[in-house]
Amino acid sequence: MEGIIPLYKPKGMTSHDCVFKLRKILHTKRVGHTGTLDPDVTGVLPICIGRATKVAEYITDAGKAYEGEVTIGFSTTTEDASGEMIARKTVNRVMNRDEILKVLQGFTGRINQTPPMYSAVKVNGKKLYEYARQGIEVERPTRTVEIYSIELLDDRENFSGEQVSFRFRVSCSKGTYIRTLAVMIGEALGFPAHMSYLSRIQSAAFSLADCFTFEQVEEKMEEGKIKDILYPIETALAHLPKYRINDKIAEKVKNGAVLPTPDSCMNETKPIVVETESGQALAIYIHHPGKPGMMKPSKVLRSIE
Repeated sequence: MEGIIPLYKPKGMTSHDCVFKLRKILHTKRVGHTGTLDPDVTGVLPICIGRATKVAEYITDAGKAYEGEVTIGFSTTTEDASGEMIARKTVNRVMNRDEILKVLQGFTGRINQTPPMYSAVKVNGKKLYEYARQGIEVERPTRTVEIYSIELLDDRENFSGEQVSFRFRVSCSKGTYIRTLAVMIGEALGFPAHMSYLSRIQSAAFSLADCFTFEQVEEKMEEGKIKDILYPIETALAHLPKYRINDKIAEKVKNGAVLPTPDSCMNETKPIVVETESGQALAIYIHHPGKPGMMKPSKVLRSIE
């Protein structure tokens, strides 16, 4: 059994909980997720089975898209609705649509974020949330992420009330904290804020429309039709550049050979998928650090049997 199941992650489960449950349903230990989703977050969680676990990192590294809601008026310890309130300020003015659109557009492109204390980012070998649970505040590394697009999902012209909430859709790079983005949006509008809802709607090539629930996975397993919902390894690599080779070179690739970099991939910064003439992914290659014009395998996906 190998391939990728785009799971619809329900609210209240960690990504690890999802992996544990699927191991029991599928009767296999070789199961891995492709990027942590907080328990309160729902949506697309691609799960890699068998040999597909080799490509999990390439799904993790690909872009993501989310639909979220920011609530302006108070902030929390966790930057989402599950945390304790730490600051409050009544929204004492009317915000108009143009003001909010201008703020949202101001976050497109590269931005700097400081990960929240309640996150899995490691500092000195320990996850930040472990420090947070002990009440210890540590210095957190600022990271640069990219917001490809951000859209307001609310047709109101004016926003008013003691608290103001509105939904948005965002497409972003790996490592973006939408919780932190919600806080930053509030700060730009002059108020404490938090993320009150979040769903991941896209991860690499997988969207909500592709997803299956636990119940559907169990049903397919019982029917002996689990292969019907397993996407091939190649789907996970759809966003990466390709280099198609003939059968003779394919044998060398399966043995981990160093290859000349094709002209079409010479300026690529992403890993390169080396594939057969029929489109089967054989290996992931990267530019050779010590041999200009050559590339070496980072991962061989299919070796000689």
